[in-house]
Amino acid sequence: MTTIFINIKELLQTRPREITKVSGLQMKVLPSIKNAYLLIKDDEIIDFGEMNNTCFGIADEVVDCTGKIVLPAWVDSHTHIVYAGNREQEFVDRINGLSYEEIASRGGGILNSAEKLQNTSEEDLYKQSKKRLEEIMQLGTGAVEIKSGYGLTVEAEIKMLRVIRRLKDEYKLPIKATFLGAHAVPKEFKDNKDGYMDQIINQMLPAVSDEGLADYIDIFCEKGYFSIEDTERILEAGKKYGLRAKIHVNQFNIIGGVTTGVKYNALSVDHLEVISDDDIEVLKNSETMPVALPSCSYFLGIPYTPARKIIDAGLPLALATDFNPGSTPSGNMNFVVSTACIKMKMTPEEAINAATINAAYAMDVTETHGSITIGKKANLIVTKEIPSFGFLPYAFGTNNIDSVFINGQKI
Repeated sequence: MTTIFINIKELLQTRPREITKVSGLQMKVLPSIKNAYLLIKDDEIIDFGEMNNTCFGIADEVVDCTGKIVLPAWVDSHTHIVYAGNREQEFVDRINGLSYEEIASRGGGILNSAEKLQNTSEEDLYKQSKKRLEEIMQLGTGAVEIKSGYGLTVEAEIKMLRVIRRLKDEYKLPIKATFLGAHAVPKEFKDNKDGYMDQIINQMLPAVSDEGLADYIDIFCEKGYFSIEDTERILEAGKKYGLRAKIHVNQFNIIGGVTTGVKYNALSVDHLEVISDDDIEVLKNSETMPVALPSCSYFLGIPYTPARKIIDAGLPLALATDFNPGSTPSGNMNFVVSTACIKMKMTPEEAINAATINAAYAMDVTETHGSITIGKKANLIVTKEIPSFGFLPYAFGTNNIDSVFINGQKI
């Protein structure tokens, strides 16, 4: 079946296939075609251009986009949407003055989520998670990475990853699974972190590998969680099972996580609320994508990733939600794009590039997603009638999406 979108006010992110990411000054450029058409066949983009160069008769279905903007669906390269319950009480605790670290030290935070998840059946966990996935799809997300890490036992981590696999099987957008056993040290290993590391490496990883449950490996490299030495040990073990690194670094402290990530050819280093000049230099000589999570900063009241410092140094930057129950209970990429512009001083062009083509790089789906390119999948956002694409981040509290297409099908 062929579908043609006609009278598109502006078709954004039109790129040749060889462009897989944009960096530095390139991020200020968002290629587009005004008064455009877009032709798709089944689930694939097969043509696009100016309206005066097309013929409506070649399509089975015509979608009139008069006054509307069309762009590739958002790519969310960092989420934790498979979790049980919520942590709203901790939200109140923070309002009353407790820090994220203080809540964690009292048995809250990740350990709280782990206890809930361990006591939740796989079926219930799937039902909770599918609602979140469907929600973010309606908000324009057309590809998503999902991490484990709220299990912290062999059985519970495998349960999470099986739920991710089921989501991958039952929904048609790209879903990448990341094994994050090293998210926190569970209570039973409180005074024996090395023992938990041994369990991750000698029990969890072989079980994950046997069932083919993960694409990537992750670790929370941060003071009070896992050290540089721990990180190297986990990434080395993951490498033996063919799992490339995507790691949490520099959320609260700079302890060398960026350098370690680059050393192990990490696909991305995520958070970066704090970053040093040395980190910038290390990233310049790498293929690792820096990823910012602005809605986490918004929710926790912590510094925002210094996007201007990163981009002005000539680096690329991607945006993601960090959707999770403790620090970012939202998977709204539209809010992420707005917040990046409002709080991180990114231009609309930079933010859209960061949430599409660079985000696709950060989860290794640039061959198929992240831009309007012939041969890529037709995962699309059609906006409501708006004055310009700058209106998307400007009107931060309004849903300006008219419709979302996944694999050429309206959802």
